Formats: sequence, structure tokens, C-alpha cells
Amino acid sequence: MSTVASRTERVLVTGAGGFTGRHLCALLRAQGHEVFGLTERGTDAPGAAAVDLLDAEGMAAAVRAAAPDRVVHLAAIAFPGHRDAAAVYRVNVIGTLTLLEALAREGHGRGGVLLPSTGTVYGSVESDALDERAPVAPATHYAVSKLAMEHMARLYAATLPVVVVRPFNYTGPGQREPYLVPKIVRHFAERADVVELGNVDVVRDFLDVRTVVDAYARLLAAPAAAGQTFNLCSGRGVAIRDIVATLEAVTGHRLAIRVNPQFVRPGEPRRIVGSPARLVGTIGDLLPIPLATTLVDMLEEAESGRRAT
Repeated sequence: MSTVASRTERVLVTGAGGFTGRHLCALLRAQGHEVFGLTERGTDAPGAAAVDLLDAEGMAAAVRAAAPDRVVHLAAIAFPGHRDAAAVYRVNVIGTLTLLEALAREGHGRGGVLLPSTGTVYGSVESDALDERAPVAPATHYAVSKLAMEHMARLYAATLPVVVVRPFNYTGPGQREPYLVPKIVRHFAERADVVELGNVDVVRDFLDVRTVVDAYARLLAAPAAAGQTFNLCSGRGVAIRDIVATLEAVTGHRLAIRVNPQFVRPGEPRRIVGSPARLVGTIGDLLPIPLATTLVDMLEEAESGRRAT
């Protein structure tokens, strides 16, 4: 597993208290880097400072205090079904602008600024190998906000080495509902009889969150990544039904699937699988964690949580 760089560096991570942030901060610290976490107020993240993304003065002060060599901006409203569209744009676009302005003004982040976007910027297009040259056609406020963030960030290319990453689906220990895989895992942990899902025959591209944060760290260490956009995906498709089948094989428990029409999206593409070729060409092969391993780890976490309550 590669480190962010050959020497210890100061890395600022926004969204440090979130699902991905906790994994990334732990990885960077294990690699010997000095990590400065920022999180929203009320989020439990040891060692992280609480800063409002929309507070320009507060963000500038946080950047001055951290004086980071590199930055990973994870803070966002990331759930596509979030009901407050205005908040999605404020946080995902204006919040990113506030951070970039602070970095540019204070002269920090010169080693690299990684901005996760989303694979959903491509919209509802059926594909077996969707790459970065594909037309973008975002179909949700979340996806539109992330694409707007990408374009806005390009305005800072002269002063900040921005790297845009478009992760496809990923999951892993620590992810919570309303995301789909944790919902399925919980039903197995509870040995439920039935789970209500949408279209279980759709095929999507899944990674483990630990593979994702490893790729983030390695991208920061890659000089050739600056100014580029990368898909972060496996290149392999998995049907939702297969996730259920894997957990059935692991647990020996049979879970009946009840299709709830409210969870079925009209016109939903049958298969969306991305191409990681550009990413692999830049940082090498991704950290291999089979989806079955991911699901077992999530199941053990869910079962441990139930025993503790």
C-alpha cells in the first residue's frame, strides 16, 4: 500500500467524522502523516475541529492553523435522496468554494487538493466500461451539484493542483442506512424474514471503502494526477440480488426479497459499470478487497453492534 508521499506531511481532511473520512484519517495516520480533521458541529470525531463549510473566516482560520501540504475535501451532502436541494448546492458547491478560496489565499495545499465528485455525473447511461470521456448528464440535484463543483474548481488550477475523483458505488464497515448495502446487511444481522428492495437485478460497480481511501492517498502522491479527472471503480458489475445471495451463503439464513414499487426508479439503467483504466495507469492496481470480504466485515460489525445493545 503506497503512502501519500515519501516524507511525513500535513494533510487536511474535511468531513473527517464521516464514513469515508474516518477510514481515510486512520489510514493517513497509520502511514505516519500529521492529519488535521475538519468536521461539522455535533459530529463525534476525536481530534477534529468543528468548522462550518460556509463560514469563510472560520475556514480561513482552520487552514492557517493546519497549514496543510495536501488536502482531501470529503465534506459534502452525499446522499442523492437528500430532500433539501438548496442545502445540497450550498454545501457541495459553495462549501467547496469557501475551502478553495481559503487555500488559495493562505498559500496552502500546494502538494495537492483532492476533490471527490461522483460517478453519477454521467447520468442514467447503460454501460459496461464507462470512462472519463463519456458525456455528463447528471439527473439529480446531488449529481448536478458535484458537476458544478468540478467546473468551479477548475478556476483554481493556476494556483492549486486540483485532482477530481468520480467514485462509483462503494460500501464497507461504518456505512449506515439509508444506503442500500447496510440495509441488506442489517436484515441479515437481525435474521429478518423479508427485506423490501427495488429492482434487485440492476448491476452496479462496487468497491470497498478501504480500497477507495487507499486510492485517494495514492492519488495525492502522484504528480501526474494534478489537473486530471479519474473514475474510481472496479470495472466489474454486481447485481443487487448477488449481494443478497452472498450474505445468504455466509450466514445460512434465507432472506425473502419483496419488491417495493416505491423503491423502483422508472427508466433505471440495467447495468452501470465504470472503467478504472486511467486511474490504474496513474497509481497502479487498486487495493484488492473482494466484495464478499466487505460484506462479511460489515455483517460482523452489525452483529457486534446488536450484541452490545
